Amino acid sequence: MYLSTISRDNSNSPNSVNGWSNKSVVTEFILLGLSSSQELQLVLFLVFSVFYGAAVLGNILIILTVITDSRLHSPMYFLLSNLSFTDVCQATFATPKMIADFLNEHKTITFQGCMSRIFFLHVFEGSEMVLLVAMAYDRYIAICRPLHYLAIMSQRVCAALVGVSWAIGILHSASHLAFTVDLPFCGPNKVDNFFCDLPLVIKLACLDTYVLEILVLTNSGLLSLICFLLLLVSYTVILATVHHQASGGMSKALSTLSVHITVVVLFFGPLIFIYIWPFESFPIDKFISVFFTVFTPFLNPMICTLRNKDVKEAMKKLKSQMLVLSRFSRK
Repeated sequence: MYLSTISRDNSNSPNSVNGWSNKSVVTEFILLGLSSSQELQLVLFLVFSVFYGAAVLGNILIILTVITDSRLHSPMYFLLSNLSFTDVCQATFATPKMIADFLNEHKTITFQGCMSRIFFLHVFEGSEMVLLVAMAYDRYIAICRPLHYLAIMSQRVCAALVGVSWAIGILHSASHLAFTVDLPFCGPNKVDNFFCDLPLVIKLACLDTYVLEILVLTNSGLLSLICFLLLLVSYTVILATVHHQASGGMSKALSTLSVHITVVVLFFGPLIFIYIWPFESFPIDKFISVFFTVFTPFLNPMICTLRNKDVKEAMKKLKSQMLVLSRFSRK
């Protein structure tokens, strides 16, 4: 049997909850995954392997392109490369295990592994939200205050914006984990997803989790709402500015802005659904989880390159350099 090791203490103990020790006694969780069909799991193994590989390689390619091409050494592309790095992290924290579990009959994860994945999920999620706000601020300065752009968006400011995004992500995640890791888990231990999702794990605790669910919703929802409102205000001001200026001079800025807005919609779209029914289980929840962890990191590099002429030209240049190096290495 692949059930967690469970022990029971004296029900009269003052340190017990409903007859169970308040110390975590679940040593592992069982992940139910996306499907119980062996045939479908083989298909999903191939599909998600391709999407995961494309997401990681695509984002790494953007990072290398920005680093190697001096024409892309600007605040906008510096933030874009950091977004790609966050997408690589977001795709990697759960997807490789999901892919491996398609080939395993018993999908389990240790208690420590479950808690660590919850931590990293919210670090990357919180960091990316703040980073999207930083990218919107960059576009606001570039379009609304172009003469002061280089003075305001200096290297120190850009580095500070990235540092703040990671700091907020870590604090956001640590606040979740602080009251989750010590919850009394004494069974059941089945998580109806392919990774340890915080709301689903909290519901497995051996106590009334209503207050904790409200805290989780408030914590994540407040950060999401603040970032979303800042993005909404920023892009509204930017669009109003573009509308009142000459269309010829603002066409490139508008094209770049449309890329940013598309990325924001892809990121916040699933989050809106999650926070409408945060602790209710729906069949579409797994699709949203897959979209958030696999498809969004895959789509972001495609969107950022297909609509950006500078990045496409830099990638062609990088490809030519790699071909030249490969020819020299063969000689």
